[in-house]
Amino acid sequence: MAPIGDRERSTQDNVIQFFEHKLEYDYLGDWKDRGGNSNIEPLLLRQFLARQGYAESLIVKTINALQALTGLSGRSLYEANKEFYGKLRYGVNLRKDIGEHKEMVYPIDWENPLNNHFAIAEEVTMEGKRRKRPDIVIYINGIALGVLELKRAKVSMSEGIRQNLLNQEELAISQFFVTQQLVMAGNESQGIRYGTIETKEKYFLEWKEDSTRPELLFKHLAQLCNKERLLELIHDFVVFDRGVKKLARHNQYFGVKAAQKRVRDREGGIFWHTQGSGKSLSMVWLAKWIHENEEDSRVLIITDRTELDDQIEKVFVGVDEKIYRTSSGSDLLQKLNTHNEWLMCSLVHKFGGTSDRVNYDEFINELQLNLPKDFEAKGNLFVFVDECHRTQSGVLHKAMKAILPNAMFIGFTGTPLLKTDKEMSLQVFGPYIHTYKFDEAVEDKVILDLKYEARDVEQYLSSPQKVDEWFEERTRGLKERAKNKLKARWGTMQAVLSSRDRLQRIVADIIMDFNRKTRLMDGTGNALLVAGNIYQACKYYEMFQSNGFTRCAIITSYEPSIQEIKDESTGEGKTEKRHQYDIYEKMLNGKSVDDFEREVKKTFINEPGQMQLLIVVDKLLTGFDAPSATYLYIDKRMRDHGLFQAICRVNRLDGESKEYGYIIDYKDLFMSLENAISDYTAGAFEEYDKEDVHKLLENRLQHGRQRLEDCLENLRALCEPVPVPKDREDYYRFFCGESSMPKTVKASEPY
Repeated sequence: MAPIGDRERSTQDNVIQFFEHKLEYDYLGDWKDRGGNSNIEPLLLRQFLARQGYAESLIVKTINALQALTGLSGRSLYEANKEFYGKLRYGVNLRKDIGEHKEMVYPIDWENPLNNHFAIAEEVTMEGKRRKRPDIVIYINGIALGVLELKRAKVSMSEGIRQNLLNQEELAISQFFVTQQLVMAGNESQGIRYGTIETKEKYFLEWKEDSTRPELLFKHLAQLCNKERLLELIHDFVVFDRGVKKLARHNQYFGVKAAQKRVRDREGGIFWHTQGSGKSLSMVWLAKWIHENEEDSRVLIITDRTELDDQIEKVFVGVDEKIYRTSSGSDLLQKLNTHNEWLMCSLVHKFGGTSDRVNYDEFINELQLNLPKDFEAKGNLFVFVDECHRTQSGVLHKAMKAILPNAMFIGFTGTPLLKTDKEMSLQVFGPYIHTYKFDEAVEDKVILDLKYEARDVEQYLSSPQKVDEWFEERTRGLKERAKNKLKARWGTMQAVLSSRDRLQRIVADIIMDFNRKTRLMDGTGNALLVAGNIYQACKYYEMFQSNGFTRCAIITSYEPSIQEIKDESTGEGKTEKRHQYDIYEKMLNGKSVDDFEREVKKTFINEPGQMQLLIVVDKLLTGFDAPSATYLYIDKRMRDHGLFQAICRVNRLDGESKEYGYIIDYKDLFMSLENAISDYTAGAFEEYDKEDVHKLLENRLQHGRQRLEDCLENLRALCEPVPVPKDREDYYRFFCGESSMPKTVKASEPY
């Protein structure tokens, strides 16, 4: 093990002083040469449990039980850490003696944070398959719950992050991380980045919070390792999510904290965190906090789409929270009328009626007449309304308020509120609880910036008159009613033929991108193409196939049925429906739609080079589990919420080579081609307030030009010291030294 450098030593000494004198931790010493270092220091844990008043027999059994959990014993680090966390948070259930009732022993006093013993040790030598020595280890009641790797100011904290990741490997000291909750790396120039066990380097987070402290390193330590804050993060903001342990980002923490205050004050509101910033997990943390802190509490999560209802269920099941998903309106009312389920999710439509009713009073009266006579929603009810920008107004939301008059409502949204809805939304739910906008998430590197380009693909029709003549010739002899019916069923031939050349141009344009664009041509990224309707999606698919671009598929709500085409034979060729049916059947190749889509989506995510393009209409454009992509091609009229959610398909982090998400717009949704604008707060987003969509889209070409100019300026600055006359030999000498001069090299070559 290399000795610690002087500058690193100075940084480490300053950090130790900060923990001792500012954060009031005890300093346990330099444990480089101390034998028996472990995740659990029995003496310190014993002292704490004794102060808590536990019997000696329980103390001994608790220490033994916790120590037994620190080994991996064939388990993964994730599984072992998850099991230990359960004991840490919820307590160890033990008997003093045989025959006595079990008693819960809590290794941490969560209710009284300052009642715990906080300490640090440095250079903690750990024996594993290799010997490793973390710089700083945080012990709470003798249990190692935090680790910090420090680097000098000129060394990137990435080295510290990688050191932590290396230490967690099986060939190092992975067992030491069974108890760890907070894994940190830092230096004086960049501050602290934090994660937890097995957090990938790109997901290490920077804490953001106002502070008057100028030094980044100590500002971050004060904010993360403050005694009360640290225990709160561990207790209320950890989640084991389908094989990945996660800690809250700063926006999730402060959003949930703000919501907690509203809950205590019994004031509703709207929780707006942009797409991709972890809104669903914020729901989880808030629901769990309500359940544990509000007496007789129950949480009902309302969505307005089946796929979102399914998504919410998956989120909670994924974090081991049992949630009841209602099957019908009567089932929902029955569950609300009992205390059986504390956590439920339901579609808003299960409150009865349809969304197009306009007579509110009549509908509510009808609904209340059909309620059970003894109906009264039991418990202290909190209603989370997901995607509240869609369900906040209209009869259905009023019905919810009528049926659940004593419930507290919190709206959640990942998109801004429309100007026309904002006043109504704030009246229905209350003011914003917390906001985290797109530009903030981009700045925090939670999501990627979006680059926009409108492309002009000319729509061309050689002879509209000939198309009309063709249709009249083919329908000669039919009565007017039959002719109109055929025209409606077949689609307007003018539209079909006029669009065909345009679609071919778009197909050629996209294929060209796959031959020359970063991530598309090397198979590390892929794309979504949004078509205007299902038939157009099928036409696109057919054209891609005929052009040899076969690694693509259609995913829409369409399911081919022979019943739909039984009356489609006209003797004049295939109708739209028949053409659509045949293309789908050929693509499915005997598989069911569900099986086909499942396989395609899996390949698209895991092997992008094998499934390069998905052609969609509405499906896969919303939801946390919809696949991300690098490029989004739009050939559909979209605006407002639908467009906002669609473009967020490409803003997700996905590998080192993905710098941006790219939007290619064939419909000129922002009229940028027509009006030569680059202000994308107008056009398709004109119904939003400008400040709510600030910096959402940037012009790709303008941004590319700026990056090129910046690069050239840097090159000029780099070459400025090269002496005149600045010929090739001057550049050789400046950058490579005298020995690299071509003549010198030639002269020194061996015979």
